Amino acid sequence: MEITYIIVYYLISVNVLTFLAFGIDKWKAVHNGHKNKHLPRRIPEVSLLFLALLGGSPAALLAMLLFRHKTQHKKFRYGVPAILLVQVALAVILYRTDSY
Repeated sequence: MEITYIIVYYLISVNVLTFLAFGIDKWKAVHNGHKNKHLPRRIPEVSLLFLALLGGSPAALLAMLLFRHKTQHKKFRYGVPAILLVQVALAVILYRTDSY
């Protein structure tokens, strides 16, 4: 299997996982507000940011907008787009150096 396919499958997987994590955390945030003691704890913010850092930044940004989740937290509002920009820049650099 070519390395390109591995990278594509990895990015699809990490983005699906990131989107689900943000969605689950939003669901838990809404339902924990009703004092339901049976729900497990929320997903730590550091885990959500780490998923974005691992390549799930597009899904993180999409989930933030769709679920209206973590949009008031500065580390998410500015951090996730910054991570995405750095990842896109790295991808462009790697693509251009590989093309020569």
